Amino acid sequence: MGAIFREKPIDFSYFGGAESLDEGRSPRRTAVPSPTAQDDGKSYPGPPQDPTDFLWLMTEEPHRTRRMAIMKAHPEVTKLMGYEPVTKWIVLSVVLLQIAAAYLLRKTQPLSPLFLFCAYVVGGSANHNLFLAIHEITHNLAFRSVKANKALAVFANLPIGIPYSAAFKRYHIEHHKYLGEDGIDTDLPTHLELLCLNNVLGKVFFATFQIVFYALRPGFVRTQTLTQWHLINLIVQLIFDYVLVKIWGVRPLIYLLMSSFFAGSLHPLAGHFIAEHYVWDGLQQETYSYYGPLNLLAYNVGYHNEHHDFPSVPWTRLPALRALAPEFYDTIPSHPSWPMVIVNFIRDPEVGIFARVKRKPKSHGEVTTEEQRTPSPCGQKD
Repeated sequence: MGAIFREKPIDFSYFGGAESLDEGRSPRRTAVPSPTAQDDGKSYPGPPQDPTDFLWLMTEEPHRTRRMAIMKAHPEVTKLMGYEPVTKWIVLSVVLLQIAAAYLLRKTQPLSPLFLFCAYVVGGSANHNLFLAIHEITHNLAFRSVKANKALAVFANLPIGIPYSAAFKRYHIEHHKYLGEDGIDTDLPTHLELLCLNNVLGKVFFATFQIVFYALRPGFVRTQTLTQWHLINLIVQLIFDYVLVKIWGVRPLIYLLMSSFFAGSLHPLAGHFIAEHYVWDGLQQETYSYYGPLNLLAYNVGYHNEHHDFPSVPWTRLPALRALAPEFYDTIPSHPSWPMVIVNFIRDPEVGIFARVKRKPKSHGEVTTEEQRTPSPCGQKD
């Protein structure tokens, strides 16, 4: 696995006299845990991507094929599937932490060093953890019941300050089902973003305001039919924000909103937004994992190939999935650092807004609303 990009000999007649694909290029950014003859993890597997357009492929997204191969080689993988009871207690703890921090900062000036430090270090980390809790809950991995998962997502949304959990669910399920399909997968940058942000300053702007792009882009690309859970999410969030301001003043709400901004900006945890699906090092690989310590704060979302292969495996068991099938995961490139992903994204000319795999949308008929009718591993029912 992961070796398909060097199976054919490289035709150097296309590269103007260069004697290797590394010539004149910055050091390789991704690593291979278990190097192979086809990819040693040091040299470049392919030439730089054309920075004027996205990488358009006609191949199927890789996760379905690898999932079938792993299930054939390791049928016991199904034992890893199912909800994780500990998730709800972590969500409760982080929500209470943020409410307590907001209360303690109620008399602190919002632009003071203490307020900014707490909003970035404590609030940014906590709210990013809640972003990823909602991501986990979106896959119905906190409870057996769909309704219980949705209710927990609304609760986890409270310290974020802006209602989004209900809308995120459908967009994210479509991201899994239609990975890379232009106009359906709203995780993909638009052509307008490519035109406006395809330089160093544009990449700095994008990395700083990632949360804004991820919040607004889906509504422009693909609208949703509103459901009762959108309304519940909105009403509960507005009530929470109103009560917070009414009792403690506006500063606690400013703290929570500032925490959400920092969580999706130039924050170490925010490196995963770029790390997951941007194309690096001349590869045509569209999903990358990260196995470092920041996963402890991020529901193991760094195990991203594993997650896309088996979205019914909860965060606590993703390391076990990798350990079960190392021949599939340790031989493909991964990122050694999330913070350096942000730095390299900005400074490296070989990666940018253009570095995403796109496919022409297939004819899927009418995309089903609500849960996309995706069956759960636990036989969940409303």
